Amino acid sequence: MSEAGKIGFVSLGCPKALVDSERILTQLRTEGYQIESDYQGADLVVVNTCGFIDSAVEESFDAIGEALSENGKVIVTGCLGAKPADIQSRYPKVLAVTGPQAYEEVMEAVHAELPPSDSHDALIDLVPPQGIKLTPRHYAYLKISEGCNHNCSFCIIPSMRGKLVSRPAADVLGEAERLAAAGVKELLIISQDTSAYGLDTRYATSFWNGRPVKARFKELCEALSEFGIWVRLHYVYPYPHVDDVVPLMADNKILPYLDIPFQHASQRVLKAMKRPAAAEKNLDRIQAWRAVCPDITLRSTFIVGFPGETDSEFEELLDFLREARLDRVGCFQYSPVDGASANQLADPVPVDVAEERWHRFMELQAQISREQLANKVGRSIQVLVDSIDDNGAAIARSSADAPEIDGSVIIEGAGNIAIGEMAQVKVTDSDDYDLYAVLTD
Repeated sequence: MSEAGKIGFVSLGCPKALVDSERILTQLRTEGYQIESDYQGADLVVVNTCGFIDSAVEESFDAIGEALSENGKVIVTGCLGAKPADIQSRYPKVLAVTGPQAYEEVMEAVHAELPPSDSHDALIDLVPPQGIKLTPRHYAYLKISEGCNHNCSFCIIPSMRGKLVSRPAADVLGEAERLAAAGVKELLIISQDTSAYGLDTRYATSFWNGRPVKARFKELCEALSEFGIWVRLHYVYPYPHVDDVVPLMADNKILPYLDIPFQHASQRVLKAMKRPAAAEKNLDRIQAWRAVCPDITLRSTFIVGFPGETDSEFEELLDFLREARLDRVGCFQYSPVDGASANQLADPVPVDVAEERWHRFMELQAQISREQLANKVGRSIQVLVDSIDDNGAAIARSSADAPEIDGSVIIEGAGNIAIGEMAQVKVTDSDDYDLYAVLTD
């Protein structure tokens, strides 16, 4: 009987791409392929690319080139794979190119080069029920839909990932159940537009453990809350129905955390961006959320230097920050992504002006973050431990901190606490982005 080959894997991009990588890796292992950690030991390499902004595109091209140089046999997938001609003109020796979410096409390309093992069925029990995960075992990303129905002028993701396709609620809950049973203590809910979940299926009902559940944002959150683990919501657009999940946060059913990509505060700029919910009165909504759930953490991302952004519109954005006092914020200078309609909207903002605006934005937000975190000194909070540093301090996160993008809670003298454990701590100090604490139990 023949044995399946060894596959190297490079995963780039956002958490949604990471989930795609996990699905491909799970299928590879199910079919008996071995996952190799270095180029030299692999029979071929799969590179899952990102193609959102220019820097990500170049990183993806560099990764393809490195894999070809070090191994010679490369299959390319992911968002950059939606432009196969660009890849093949630069790297004509790649074995195959597929777009994002093209799991079957990736497997077909692997089969063409390395046929699966004749006896792979005997190896299925080597794959854990929750599948192969690229995150630490105590947290996992749970993707509830693919694609997006929006046409934001700065974004080309819909042309790469297609229109909204929501997973049946039963499928989502079944995966969540397997992850919880495997020891996952935090689910990070992701999609291109999480609050639009189920819109494409007209909120279709499916059956989970014999119980009907609609594919609707609030009902999914209610069902996920029953697993007794942290549930964190990402990429939530500020539609009015988002108000309905905030009481679940106030009742400690899901984490009091909303990641909402506001992108700007100027109505003219938002309209030029073609942002969904652009007309919403976001400051009023933020105030209402905090009235229901005072401990809610609000995270967002913004773009400065959008084509045509004026000085007064940028000042409007700073005024929004001062009033909204968001807890966690990321900011990007506008990048003219190839194919984005925003590139033709107006004269570009000069690079030096965009950079100066970015620095002013980040300085203001650092001050706000510093003040927000200082208010937590003296409080007792629950944390989840991610790692232990060389000095024996535990690097943990609270409900206010998503992995890799937010701050940390640093616990000095953490003793025998283990990675993946929950702990109760008292906050003793803070800085611009992190908290410092000691164990209380």
